[in-house]
Amino acid sequence: MEGASAEYMLLLALAAIGFLYTLRQLSMFVKWIWQTFLRPGKKLAKYGSWALVTGATDGIGRACCMQLAKEKINVVVVGRSPAKVQEVVKELESKNVQVRSVVVDFTEEDLNKGMASIENAIAGLEVGILINSVGLSYPYAKFFHEIDADLTRNLIRVNVEVTTRIVQTLLPGMLKRRKGAIINVGSGAASILPSDPLYALYAATKAFVDQLSRSLYVEYKHSGIDVQCQVPLYVATKMSKIRRASLAVPSANTYARASLKSIGFEPRCTPYWVHSVMWWIIWVLPESIIDTIRLRSSLDVRRRGQLKDSRGKKE
Repeated sequence: MEGASAEYMLLLALAAIGFLYTLRQLSMFVKWIWQTFLRPGKKLAKYGSWALVTGATDGIGRACCMQLAKEKINVVVVGRSPAKVQEVVKELESKNVQVRSVVVDFTEEDLNKGMASIENAIAGLEVGILINSVGLSYPYAKFFHEIDADLTRNLIRVNVEVTTRIVQTLLPGMLKRRKGAIINVGSGAASILPSDPLYALYAATKAFVDQLSRSLYVEYKHSGIDVQCQVPLYVATKMSKIRRASLAVPSANTYARASLKSIGFEPRCTPYWVHSVMWWIIWVLPESIIDTIRLRSSLDVRRRGQLKDSRGKKE
């Protein structure tokens, strides 16, 4: 009888554990449904009448500018191409918002000079939203020993130093007003995938962005400032070199709509719903499988990149 009683208690304990686990998973699923499809976005104007967007002339940055204009938020456009900056400025002005612009190439210009240009552009403005979309990746997949000194310097400078300095530039004004939103665009290469072979340095710089954002979220959440790292997987942009959008690879506009709707909530998020599903799949699979798939994919990208380089040299 005592043995049967012990077995019964063990089964009861296992059943309780199973029930609690199932309840937790169901709670997480309901929370995901709410956050992804039902939760309304915040009124962005509460942060301030202006937003500053870096990397604003292409891809996610440009798309975010257009979505901000739909919300009647004025925009400070930061980009490196004078022609592209002017093109974005004209498009934004056609949407009846105020626009200021800064042309700066962070890979070429003195960083202090570039920051001074941004400070001059935002003087007297209530910049309540910062979207740090500026970023640099490899021309194509490369082994770590194949990365030259210039690419190494530029990756670290743009993805790490520039991101940091721009946050430092805008943060004092937000603190003074006790409101603001800082959105740093990270990467699934750093926050979702267990590794990103042949893009190791890029992934490492984006891991910096992730950790910086998460820590700043804790530092400033009681000061009225929402700091967030948004973590996309592939988006059809110039940097990803993917031209056609699909369900798994959204267009920049589709991603930007989800991005703005996510501002002000979790410290780290994957705004586009399909990417969040893919994140869960990656999370449940063994890391060794993901590593193998990612390595094979990167090797294929490297092969095609080298072939394109060799053709260019022959021409």
